[in-house]
Amino acid sequence: MSVDDDSDQGHEIRPGGRGARVGGPRVLVAGASIAGPALAHWLRRRGAEVTVVERAPGLRPGGQAVDARGVAREVIERMGLDASVRAACTDTAGAHTVDADGRVLETFRADDGGDGFIADIEILRGDLSQVLYDDTRDGVEYVFGDRIAELAQDVDGVDVVFAGGSRRRFDLVVGADGLHSELRAMVFGPHERFLRRLGHMLAFYSVPNEFGLDRWLLEYQDQESGRSALLRPIQDATRAMAMFYSASADSDIDHRDVAAQKRLLRERMAGLGWLAPDILAHLDDTPDFYLDQVAQVVMDRWSSGRVGLLGDAAFSSSPMSGQGTGLALVGAYLLAGELAAAGWDADTGFARYEARMRSFVEANQEIGRLNARSRDIPGPDAEPRPDFTGEWFTELVGRAINGIELPDYAGVPDSAAPAGSPIASSAKP
Repeated sequence: MSVDDDSDQGHEIRPGGRGARVGGPRVLVAGASIAGPALAHWLRRRGAEVTVVERAPGLRPGGQAVDARGVAREVIERMGLDASVRAACTDTAGAHTVDADGRVLETFRADDGGDGFIADIEILRGDLSQVLYDDTRDGVEYVFGDRIAELAQDVDGVDVVFAGGSRRRFDLVVGADGLHSELRAMVFGPHERFLRRLGHMLAFYSVPNEFGLDRWLLEYQDQESGRSALLRPIQDATRAMAMFYSASADSDIDHRDVAAQKRLLRERMAGLGWLAPDILAHLDDTPDFYLDQVAQVVMDRWSSGRVGLLGDAAFSSSPMSGQGTGLALVGAYLLAGELAAAGWDADTGFARYEARMRSFVEANQEIGRLNARSRDIPGPDAEPRPDFTGEWFTELVGRAINGIELPDYAGVPDSAAPAGSPIASSAKP
């Protein structure tokens, strides 16, 4: 099945969504990482017909390890995906910080059943994305290799023109397309208006596990330069995930120019000790390289008419918070629930979703800013590093992990269909 009979070239299409329509709204979701498929799960269960469009030709593998803590774990359980997610977890035993010679300086053990430095649920971003995709692929229409090129909304719906040439009309459109959201720029304004850079840069990619890594994460920090290198175990014991971190005042990293990003990483990490040279030696043969500024997205509103935003596109808390995935999962549950509870009225549903999420988002963004500040290079003009020992920080962490209510949405449709159950097809409308 194609998006349009005359415009399916260049697409990889996973059919299913079209046949679901029995009077429910048509919703277009931009982005197929974590927030998008999670939202698709809940929208489908609430009775919507869902299309997910992703500009990449397929799911992106690898990526950083992400955690599900507190209320986010409850969302995974309500999705019926607890077993699938746990089966794909990294099984990290803990973390060692080491010196340049590899001697252990400090040890953090994984928090069994809890929400500590290494959470009970820790999973590579790409593996979680795969679990969510497998759960929804037979009931949701996925369009890979395409993107929204234009949209125009009126009181009754949204007309969308795709870069591949097809034209469709939807009742609602949601941008879940990440920190550099094209949909956000299209509807709300340029990125510079909403991005808040935290003065740091992150890069991560997978490498052969030639380092003897076995369930323990290793991190080396160079205190003088503020740089660090990290290796973490993944399920495939023959490989490991590497990460580099540095202070960065740059604001013009092209997030699509991978060659330029690799050159930048080599320049920034030149002379870094420990295993850094051996890790950098695999930079050109890795299949899943990623580099970007550490940044947050701060917006007064996450919706405009029939178009809304979710996840990093709306409220990135940055990797320094450790809670970006939790925000995406909780936001997906609440957005679908509030829209359905409002009878799919965009103004009411989006407003209620934002009202429920706002303080939860702000707590997590505050943690991201504090953690970034704790990594700043000491100097005469630097702000004092945060003191994380006070009760105020314990209270903040509590709000960031569990400080939001998950309504049951009694009376709202919920198909609660088993994962992967197909939806009967019907003629194209």
